[in-house]
Amino acid sequence: GDAAGDGKGNPGAAGPGAAPAGSQDAPSVRLWSDYLNVHLHPKSVYVIRQYLHDGDCGCLEAFGQGESLLQDPACVEELEDRLHFYVEECDYLQGFQVLCDLHNGFSGVGAKVTELLHDEYSRKGILTWGLTPVLSTVGWLDFFSPQDPQNSFYRLMNTALGIAHLSRHSSLFCPLSLSGSLGIK
Repeated sequence: GDAAGDGKGNPGAAGPGAAPAGSQDAPSVRLWSDYLNVHLHPKSVYVIRQYLHDGDCGCLEAFGQGESLLQDPACVEELEDRLHFYVEECDYLQGFQVLCDLHNGFSGVGAKVTELLHDEYSRKGILTWGLTPVLSTVGWLDFFSPQDPQNSFYRLMNTALGIAHLSRHSSLFCPLSLSGSLGIK
């Protein structure tokens, strides 16, 4: 469905703290995508069902969890079908840009995706951006707080494994963060 519309395909203009466009009641916002005003093609979105915000497996927090998602042949086939849909539309494909979180399990997903791209399109460029959050001790950013040693360990390992794997299969790998520590303290 439309993430920030009236349910009929009409986008809404929502700002921070406002209810999504078209809603009559109090804000029922649960996800950042509730404010997404861009209509995405259905083939460009692949939902990882077991790691939804209310899914059975909880958070996608470890590199190995993300990597194992793309061990499933059905998942890889679906991803390849979606990729080929867009590749066939190109007159002259020059390469790919991959944006991937480094601090959580999506680093493993990104590593397998870049490996797939590298194997299938070895003559095309792959520019990979490894993204990390800003760590803060401010109360409203507790999710990325450096105090929890287990989360800090996961962030460190995910970032290290992500950088190693993503750079191996990319033409150019560029870590990107607003902090000087790549999200690691």
